[in-house]
Amino acid sequence: MPRRMLTPHKSVFSYSRPPKWLNGPITMNSARCGYRVFSANSSAVCMELAKKITERLGVELGKAVVYQETNGETRVEIKESVRGQDIFIIQTIPRDVNTAIMELLIMAYALKTSCAKNIIGVIPYFPYSKQSKMRKRGSIVCKLLASMLSNAGLTHIITMDLHQKEIQGFFNFPVDNLRASPFLLQYIQEEIQDYRNAVIVAKSPDAAKRAQSYAERLRLGLAVIHGEAQCAELDMADGRHSPPTVKNTTVHPGLGIPMMIAKEKPPISVVGDVGGRIAIIVDDIIDEVESFVAAAEILKERGAYKILVMATHGILSADAPHLIEDSSIDEVVVTNTVPHEVQKLQCSKIKTVDISLILSEAIRRIHNGESMSYLFRNITMDD
Repeated sequence: MPRRMLTPHKSVFSYSRPPKWLNGPITMNSARCGYRVFSANSSAVCMELAKKITERLGVELGKAVVYQETNGETRVEIKESVRGQDIFIIQTIPRDVNTAIMELLIMAYALKTSCAKNIIGVIPYFPYSKQSKMRKRGSIVCKLLASMLSNAGLTHIITMDLHQKEIQGFFNFPVDNLRASPFLLQYIQEEIQDYRNAVIVAKSPDAAKRAQSYAERLRLGLAVIHGEAQCAELDMADGRHSPPTVKNTTVHPGLGIPMMIAKEKPPISVVGDVGGRIAIIVDDIIDEVESFVAAAEILKERGAYKILVMATHGILSADAPHLIEDSSIDEVVVTNTVPHEVQKLQCSKIKTVDISLILSEAIRRIHNGESMSYLFRNITMDD
């Protein structure tokens, strides 16, 4: 059966004009040799971002073969010399997260044993970033992954919009946590008509800081959804109630330790005016979309006439495309940090913003020993 070729989707926005904060002199072509760019993905769909980055840099992808053997093991073969060079491994994370991690680890170790000078991982969406806190008797998997990457040979990481900025402390080497917000802000200004009549919405109090950052930069109003419909990540058990409480236990009367009052969320409410406006919900990750769909219904009831969802990482797992298609959400805008072409075929509301420009510039600056501060201009601690 012949393979079906996917044509590029019309809803991919790649700005020929960079954002205002990236208007400095940029020379993308490598002025001198000494670095290579590899893709650690075995899937052709996941290599699209790597191809865009190398096109902007004016270099070719490094020669390597990454594939899965019949027994499920991952094999990586480097097909050219990397001795004494800076190596950048671009790894986008598909649905099969664990396979992608093994591909990255094995390629990094292969490059390390091939005497590469520096091995820099370009991981736009860092996996397991939501597992960065202790949950009951679980583990901090994000810390484990950081240790594995270090042991495999990575010396530096470029990523984008970590779920928690404190994750950078898990690594014993430099981490550059880039921001996608300048590209999303530019999308709002150039692609949304009458965006001055919009209001930025946080779907929970936890997302209020991010929403406030967007609102202040666009000079727009802010609204926050709060109430029992939300399930905040901070409310989950963190393992400090261990060992588990036992019924009918006798407490020493002399201790007098007061019991923590159980939380009870108030009825759902929207703090802020959204009536007759465009509501733009912002977040860093959109994966399971039930909470976004519920927020859109509430905003529609409060009078918002158009509802958009904007996020850096569009994982969109399970039935997310169908739920979005049947919801009150008018448009979902995400970047191409995660491949989601299949989801776009299932839902016409999903739009993509290309962020290969900032990743390619970060690669160029790191290899040339230039300052990275230019890419973080006007970014504050709360962003």
